[in-house]
Amino acid sequence: MNKPLYNLDYEELVTLGNLPQNIRVRGTTAENPLLLFLHGGPGGSDRHWVLKDQSGLADVCTLVCWDQRGSGKSYSKAATKEKLTIDLMVNDAVELVEYLCAKFNKEKLYVVGHSWGSILGVMLAQRKPDRIAAYVGMGQVIDLDENERLAYKFVLDEANKRGDKKAIKALEAMGEPVEGSYGSFKNLLTQRNLMTKYGGGSYNHHDDIFSSVLFPLIGSPEYGFFKMFRYLKGTIFSVKQLVDEMASSVRLSRTAATLDVPVYITQGDQDQNAPTSVALKWFDALEAPHKEWIAFAESAHSPIKEEPELWGNIIREKLFS
Repeated sequence: MNKPLYNLDYEELVTLGNLPQNIRVRGTTAENPLLLFLHGGPGGSDRHWVLKDQSGLADVCTLVCWDQRGSGKSYSKAATKEKLTIDLMVNDAVELVEYLCAKFNKEKLYVVGHSWGSILGVMLAQRKPDRIAAYVGMGQVIDLDENERLAYKFVLDEANKRGDKKAIKALEAMGEPVEGSYGSFKNLLTQRNLMTKYGGGSYNHHDDIFSSVLFPLIGSPEYGFFKMFRYLKGTIFSVKQLVDEMASSVRLSRTAATLDVPVYITQGDQDQNAPTSVALKWFDALEAPHKEWIAFAESAHSPIKEEPELWGNIIREKLFS
């Protein structure tokens, strides 16, 4: 089978906030609209599965995957010398949007935000509504305190249902998160690992968090085995830098009650990482020029790869038809 022809298929270092950062571009013509992906984590660069599962969209838009400051191919010693903050990351995103619009001669572009990237995406839409044609949220995070309270409850309930005594002991030892914080990186990792095993991260695949992150990297042409350790360093660095600020300050139900751009939320019904009930409550109250809630029955945190064909077809229909 012949591979599709991508006239635009490259990666590039772009200086954002005085730091070179890596972007990956794939498309068939520069005339198409731009679709910028903001990955989750923090530090969870995802171009390897965005390009694997969604390159079919390249005939109607130009895909841009950005490894954020301190993440993936943007991880470097220079990146670790400056304290990561949410505001710094939003500033980087603003600079990238301006760069892309100028380079491709566009007034606006489309933005997809996943998990941590959904926080960044909402804040970007607030900061630069004149540059955002529409915002697409997925694994939409709203209020970290309520998010983590429900995520912890899900894992503890599942551990009790399964009689998983080791998990119950670990969860009870760490206790319920306080104001969105688990108190340590180790506790956070324990909760996320159990949530992934119990299907709260990916509905039909219950690998532990290490397998779900590492195995796709090893076989990926975007990262591969030899870049895996750099990737992991960037992930750990980014989480440790941002997790406390996220827990204490991310309350989008109060700070983002209005967005001046069209909003599409593509949410997995089974999401326990960013519980759907919290996102839906925010969405119902949200004021926006246009908004749509699009549910994915067979997905948890990542419909873009759990139901990739359906997600891609919906994006094609809603944004580019």
